[in-house]
Amino acid sequence: MNDQNPHEPDAQAAREAAAKQRFVILNLFRLSGAIILAFGFLIMMQKFGFVQGQKAKIMGAIIATVGMFQTMFVPRILGRAWRTPPE
Repeated sequence: MNDQNPHEPDAQAAREAAAKQRFVILNLFRLSGAIILAFGFLIMMQKFGFVQGQKAKIMGAIIATVGMFQTMFVPRILGRAWRTPPE
């Protein structure tokens, strides 16, 4: 008798496709977080005319903090949420 489940190759392919999508999503979060972080630093350096002075430093620091959080912690949180439990 055949002990293999006939649906198992489809399930394996679906798991691999989901893993690839998750990998891309994690890297997009990292990249966008780095871009937000750089944007925050540019605001702190007062490179834009829409905000100047002390307000620019505060606003830039807040945006840079959000970008750093997104770069460092969001991928870890998503990775834990998506982790496959051991079988």
